[in-house]
Amino acid sequence: MQSDSTNIPQKETFNVSQAIIPTEMLVSLATGPLLLGILCGKASIELLQALGEASEEVFRGDRLPAIEFPDRAQKQTE
Repeated sequence: MQSDSTNIPQKETFNVSQAIIPTEMLVSLATGPLLLGILCGKASIELLQALGEASEEVFRGDRLPAIEFPDRAQKQTE
């Protein structure tokens, strides 16, 4: 008496969990550089914003010295 299971073709099964580098390890390794990139981006945005505000002040003339013109100095002495 022969078994019927010998005529059934075997299905190939792939074990997905046997990756070369586990996904959890890749995620944990990528977390640090990602957070560092976000912090550097935030710091650079704040720096650029501070530079923009400082340049506005210079161009507005708040930090420029008062210049005495000759005609004004002559009127005050008279």
